[in-house]
Amino acid sequence: MGRESKINPKYDILAVITLNKDRVLSGKPLTLLAQNEEEQKEMTADIAKALKAEIVRMKTNDFLIIRE
Repeated sequence: MGRESKINPKYDILAVITLNKDRVLSGKPLTLLAQNEEEQKEMTADIAKALKAEIVRMKTNDFLIIRE
């Protein structure tokens, strides 16, 4: 565990789009609450396109927008 703490990721998490209001936190990255799955997918695609970033879908069904 000590070794992993010295490794800096080569990407930034720019935004998280979730359907769960308990996961909305302030700070970096931007966290957005979508009303339904369709809105979540649209928001994710639009933001990723605007920021020229990649989309990652987590097992929790939240989306991350990341950029190297």
